[in-house]
Amino acid sequence: MKILEAIKERRSVREFQRKEILPEALEVLMEALIWAPSAGNLQSRRFYFVFNQEIKERLARAALHQSFIAQAPLAVVACADHDRVVRRYGERGVMLYCLMDVAASVQNLLLAAHELGLATVWVGAFHEEEVRRVLGLPPHLCPVTIVPVGYPAERPAPPQRVSKEEAILFMR
Repeated sequence: MKILEAIKERRSVREFQRKEILPEALEVLMEALIWAPSAGNLQSRRFYFVFNQEIKERLARAALHQSFIAQAPLAVVACADHDRVVRRYGERGVMLYCLMDVAASVQNLLLAAHELGLATVWVGAFHEEEVRRVLGLPPHLCPVTIVPVGYPAERPAPPQRVSKEEAILFMR
């Protein structure tokens, strides 16, 4: 698959089939996560692969009752690891760099899942403290996003995009 084609074809999906993800596909998803670039190569991110139905339901409630999180066979909770960046980059590392690390990894995850015929959606709306409690996160890990992963039960239409002229400024 060509990368730009994958970027344009990938959709945010909120309806999933009740179908287990194969171990080989999980391995690809894990590789995609860890091979993303990171600030100072500190890899200040941690990922929780949640298959347990009760935990997924609690995550869905913490995410403003977005029930599709519990419907997916897998929910990946991507966390920023503050301890890995604070010594080298201080506050900027905690407030920005580790978030960029997580974002790069999650984008890799979304594209790898798409290539495998899996669907995803990037969920940022949730009560952070409740997600912390549900997963028992240590203080240095901050949940950034929840990504349900599964086989799609819907095919959303492409969303509108702003024009290149609006989004990109050339400075020569």
